[in-house]
Amino acid sequence: MNIRFFTLAVTAILFAACTKIKTSTDSVPSISDQTSKNIAAAKAPPSAVTYLTGDGADVTTTPVGGLILMGGGTDVDAAIQWFLQRANGGDVVVIRATGADGYNTYMYNMVPVNSVETIIIDSRTKAALTSVTDKIRNAEALFIAGGDQWDYVNYWKDTPTEDAINYLINTKHVTVGGTSAGLAIMGSGYYSASSGKSVTSAEAMGNPYSRNVNLGANDFVASSFLANTITDSHYTQRDRQGRHVTFMARLMKDFGYSTSVKGIGIDEQTAVCIDQNGIGKVFGINNAYFMRSTSLGAETCISGTSLTWNRSGMAVSTYRIAGSSIGNGSFNATNWTFSGGASYYNYVNSGTLF
Repeated sequence: MNIRFFTLAVTAILFAACTKIKTSTDSVPSISDQTSKNIAAAKAPPSAVTYLTGDGADVTTTPVGGLILMGGGTDVDAAIQWFLQRANGGDVVVIRATGADGYNTYMYNMVPVNSVETIIIDSRTKAALTSVTDKIRNAEALFIAGGDQWDYVNYWKDTPTEDAINYLINTKHVTVGGTSAGLAIMGSGYYSASSGKSVTSAEAMGNPYSRNVNLGANDFVASSFLANTITDSHYTQRDRQGRHVTFMARLMKDFGYSTSVKGIGIDEQTAVCIDQNGIGKVFGINNAYFMRSTSLGAETCISGTSLTWNRSGMAVSTYRIAGSSIGNGSFNATNWTFSGGASYYNYVNSGTLF
């Protein structure tokens, strides 16, 4: 073979091979390019998932203050209507840590409002975003959905979201409240459920310091109408009055609450709606329970021993009001007086509620 021809042939083959390799390599991002993209993604600012129904432009109306306290289960239409009307055509915000936009269409179609927007706040980082807190602060009504109250305590407490909630209650004076877990955080005292297990009445009364009796006080949501008060939901449906009384005993002993410690327990499909003057009514098909300690704290409230809070059978004064579709009874949150219901006493002997 001619040596010159052989050399040219080999050169052509090598050139073609190199060209093919280069072409295929160009179609795949280099390691350095991919790394740059990963770094850019990591540096992208966080954002919260939101769902908007209605007009996205903020409007300013004249809202009316108050509280909506709902006991879980199926929402009470009459109470939700009461809540929405107090926004006076403004923007309604729903906050939660899980779930989606289940309230949007329901609320938007019930009463004329400018918008209903749900915000998923599932981290402390998102709870600090101005894009989140500005929406809350601009709301004319705020509703906290059900879920897990430990999520709310863990993600929102001591963050700008907490500040925004309290701004609405105490400065802007709009109606704020929630259902189930949303109700659980509304009192000055609260059951955080930080252990991950919901404590039963039997467990709480059997040992008031069980690892599942997780309480906090005076450091989260702040409403003067619920000062010295702890709430509970799904009340008779989940047999929670015993644990609720235990929470009250613990608040007196360990959190500096006086003999005026109070509790509001609300059944499923039932709501307590409190207006700007502190006057409340009960809506729904079941009952709300208003409890107050009558004198001294528990005789026995120590770790590893069942609770005794007797005080001659009058440890806790309880007032029960049945709900109705138009709002039944009357509850004055400023002086803790009632009408339209029935009163009786509760007490605990050796871990048993009477």
